[in-house]
Amino acid sequence: MKNFFRNLWFEYRSELYFGLILSVMTVLSYWLGAFIPEDIFERFINPIQYVATVTVCFYGAWAVYRHSEGIVIRKSWATTLFIWGWIDVVLMVVRYVFHITAVGGTPDDPLFNASVSVGNILAWLLYIYPSQILRPGWLNWWRAGLCITPMVLLTVVDYFLPANLLPLILGFPLFIFLLLCSHVRKYKQWCEDNFSTMDNIGAQWIVRYLTMLFLLGLSFYFICVWFVPNRMFTQQWLLLLILAYSTEQIIFRPDPWSEVQRGVLPHAEISNDESESFYLPKNAEEQKAILEKWFEDDKPYLNPDFRMQDLRQILPLNRTYLSKLINAEYGCSFYQLVSHYRVEEAKRLLTVNPTLRITDVAVQTGFSSSTVFSRIFFRETGLNPSEWALQQSHSESEA
Repeated sequence: MKNFFRNLWFEYRSELYFGLILSVMTVLSYWLGAFIPEDIFERFINPIQYVATVTVCFYGAWAVYRHSEGIVIRKSWATTLFIWGWIDVVLMVVRYVFHITAVGGTPDDPLFNASVSVGNILAWLLYIYPSQILRPGWLNWWRAGLCITPMVLLTVVDYFLPANLLPLILGFPLFIFLLLCSHVRKYKQWCEDNFSTMDNIGAQWIVRYLTMLFLLGLSFYFICVWFVPNRMFTQQWLLLLILAYSTEQIIFRPDPWSEVQRGVLPHAEISNDESESFYLPKNAEEQKAILEKWFEDDKPYLNPDFRMQDLRQILPLNRTYLSKLINAEYGCSFYQLVSHYRVEEAKRLLTVNPTLRITDVAVQTGFSSSTVFSRIFFRETGLNPSEWALQQSHSESEA
C-alpha cells in the first residue's frame, strides 16, 4: 500500500499541485467577485470576458483545424470551439441587445431546473475531447444524442410533474464525468504498453483537463444554487482558461491514437473472439530469453523513440501478444520494463564516471529530460541519481 501511494504521488504530483493551485484561485476569485459592483460587472467586465471567450473560440477553432493534420480528435475540438463561440455570440446578443439575462436565474423561478439542464447540455461539448482521447471512435452522433437524451427527458418530466428532479439533473453530468475518469487508467495502460516514454502522450494532460472540467462544473452548480450576477466572473474566466489552455495543448501535443488511424499501431481494445490461450504460447521462456539477449547486446532501449512495435524486429508477433508476454514474464508494462533497463544503464554510467552530469546521463540512456530521468530513477532506487552516485562512491572507498 505504501508503494502504491508513493508511485501515485510520483505519477500525478504535478497534477495534484495543479488542482490545488487552481482550486485556491477559484475560491479567491469568488471572494474577489463579491466585491465587484454589479453595474461595473455588467457594463465592463462581463462584456470583456464574453469577447475574450468568443475570440479564443473562433481563433482557436481556426488554428486547431489548420494544424489538424487529418487527426479526428483535433477536428472534434475545433468543432467544439466553433459551436461554443457561436453560443457565446448568441448569449451576448440576447443579454446586451434584448436585455434578457438568465432565464430561471434563481431556484425560485419556474424555469430554473430547465436552465440548469440547458447548462449541462452545453457542458457536454466539453466532454467530447476527453471522450475522443480515452475511447477513440466511441463517441459518434448517435451516442452523443443518446447521452444527452436522459437530460432532456429529465427536464421535460420535471416541468410537467410536481416532483423536483433537480438532484438527478445535477447528478447526470457527474455520472458521465466519473465514467470518463474510469477510462483514464485504461488509456494510461495502453500508452505504457506501446511507448517507452510518456512525454506529451501520457494520462497527465487528460487528468488536468478533467480537473479543470470538474472545477468548472462545481462553479456552475454554485452559481445555480446561489445566483448573483457577479459570480459569473469566476465561471467565465474558468471557461476561458479551459478553452485557451486546452487549445494550446491540443495543437502542440502529439496524438498517439493517430498512429492507430495510420495503421502503425493497433487499437487498444481486443476483440471478444480472441481467446486467452492464443496469447500464451508454450515457448514464452524462449522468447523472453531472445528479448533479454537483444536488450543486453544491442541496447535498443537507448533510443528515446523506442516502442513496442520495435520488438517485432526479433519477435515477429502481434503487439497484443508481445504486451501479454511482457506482463506475464516481468509483471510490468513495456514502459516500466524499458525504464528499468534505462535506469540500470544509468547506474553503470554513474559507477564508471560519478562526475557525469545528470543531463548527460539522461540523454545517453534514452530519457527525454533530466527531470523524467530523476523521477524514474528515484522510483526504481528510492534515491535521486546524485545521491545514488555519492552512496556508491562511499561504498567503494570503504571497501
